[in-house]
Amino acid sequence: MSDQKNKLQNRLVSLDVFRGITIAGMILVNNPGSWSHVYPPLRHAEWNGWTPTDFIFPFFLFIVGVAMAYSFDRYLQSGQPVRALYPKIIRRTLILFGLGLFLHVIPFRFPEGYNWFTDTLFNIRIPGVLQRIAVVYFFTSVIMLHVTPKHQYWWGAGMLVLYWLAMKLIPFSVQIDGQWVQFSGVLEKEINLAAWLDDKLLHGHTWIKGKYLHHDPEGFLSTIPAIVTALTGVWTGRWVKSNRPKSEIANGLFFAGCMGVVSGSILALGFPINKYIWSPSYVVFMGGMALLFLAVCYYAIDIRGRRRWSKPFVIFGTNSIALFVGASAFARVMLAVKIGDSSLKGWLYQDVFSVLFGPLNGSLAFAVVYIVLWLGVLTIMYRKNIFLKI
Repeated sequence: MSDQKNKLQNRLVSLDVFRGITIAGMILVNNPGSWSHVYPPLRHAEWNGWTPTDFIFPFFLFIVGVAMAYSFDRYLQSGQPVRALYPKIIRRTLILFGLGLFLHVIPFRFPEGYNWFTDTLFNIRIPGVLQRIAVVYFFTSVIMLHVTPKHQYWWGAGMLVLYWLAMKLIPFSVQIDGQWVQFSGVLEKEINLAAWLDDKLLHGHTWIKGKYLHHDPEGFLSTIPAIVTALTGVWTGRWVKSNRPKSEIANGLFFAGCMGVVSGSILALGFPINKYIWSPSYVVFMGGMALLFLAVCYYAIDIRGRRRWSKPFVIFGTNSIALFVGASAFARVMLAVKIGDSSLKGWLYQDVFSVLFGPLNGSLAFAVVYIVLWLGVLTIMYRKNIFLKI
């Protein structure tokens, strides 16, 4: 058996399954047959509140933190100096950020007169999912290396408090209908401090180009509370890998998860749960949900040994970067390739899935088949011990 397989056997299987379910959910919600026909639970909340889709990104950052607790503590216990770890941290950060930018420069389509340099490269969206993961990973690494575990809790709480105060108290001005209007503490979809800062620093390079401000759900300011989501995973990872009995670990995860959900719901009374600006209540609430989800996976897999059902998610979870990058890139290719007057994706949806299952169910069926397709690809990679690591 290869060294890679031995390493997989020594992993926390429940974490791989959790990661696999999360990345499969991400592919599902990102690839409907038609964005005009999507079941509401598979869409993000319009603004305040949450849907199951809003679980996915914080779950992924939480999982990054759990994995860091294992890898960083193992490295530090080897006695090597902290500075020796920074080249690896910087390399991984740059690769993740670069992969995110790469996905943004793949055009959706090639209309007549299209110029890649002026229409895509010069207007590239700089923030994104992988870019946020990269930045969060870097700053979480710095905190782990230079702040004691006890003081990390204070750092996490402090970042949430500072973000809350900034969003509520710092004034900013927006030009509306030719008039400059000053705001403070406003948390509307386009008018808020995070959107204002994105417009100042990233104008023309964000996902949302609004009427008044250009802004992004993975923008600058909201990355601060996202770091706390990863730190929650770090603290969880240290609890899970402790020498406590497994039943105590599972109970602790469940109790902390319940506390997070309740506390986040209470905080929402003062700052609504909101994925787009990664509100403090969203951090705490989704941290609680992630703890509960991990508790279920840990109990079922690591305590009860119920693993047969989890194999597809292990395959997804041990090659999550390959799945995310490959599925995202190929989805763009399907939009760029033309069949008659439609894209390849549009043709498959309209002439195959929609005909067989109807507009709404056909859109969902397209996403499910897309996941199954990638499960086949990753199963081959898994059997051949091919794992994309960065």
